[in-house]
Amino acid sequence: MHVNDLFKWKKRMAIVYATGVWTMVGTLAFYKYTGRLEDLPVKKEEEVPLPEDKTELQFITEHSKTVVVCQKDFVPYTTRIYNFISSSNNPGRDE
Repeated sequence: MHVNDLFKWKKRMAIVYATGVWTMVGTLAFYKYTGRLEDLPVKKEEEVPLPEDKTELQFITEHSKTVVVCQKDFVPYTTRIYNFISSSNNPGRDE
């Protein structure tokens, strides 16, 4: 690259940066002037009491409802894989 190309590139990037900054400042001023920048009240999620039966948990939000069903005596897959690998590494050892 020639030195002139570098100066052109620097000038173009400065214009892009300045355009972005002035757009942001102008938008902020516009929202302040029109009153759209006021704080809105935060919607709080409803607290659901925990059920006596711990095998079913519900998570309710504004847009979705999720039900998690836990099985009794469930062994996580990571524990199963770990036990399988550790048993193959020590074939003569009983646990």
